[in-house]
Amino acid sequence: METKEQPWGIELNTFLMLMHLSQLAGFIIPFGGLILPIVMWATNKDKFGEVDKHGKVIINWILSALIYGFICFILTFVIIGVFGYIALAIAGLVFIVLGAIKANQGELWQYPLSIKFLK
Repeated sequence: METKEQPWGIELNTFLMLMHLSQLAGFIIPFGGLILPIVMWATNKDKFGEVDKHGKVIINWILSALIYGFICFILTFVIIGVFGYIALAIAGLVFIVLGAIKANQGELWQYPLSIKFLK
């Protein structure tokens, strides 16, 4: 029986799904949602092309969300930023879950509103 190399010993689509969902770790561990997906991507990007593609999508979203969060912080002084934070939180949760579902199905899904820092 031929064994196929797998990232961290996990089937590739499952690993990709977990990489998207790892962004939610920030709700439990401070900065976990930032560090964990980057570690998962960095440790496997050279061995697996799909991990590199999904990792770049995730990093682009994280950086975009940080920028949008900073803009919301500034707009908080005129009250509208609070609504921006709410919209950003909902969009972030929905995008992460949709990205994870698509990854588990073997598809690469670009997060909407994501600025392409890494191509």
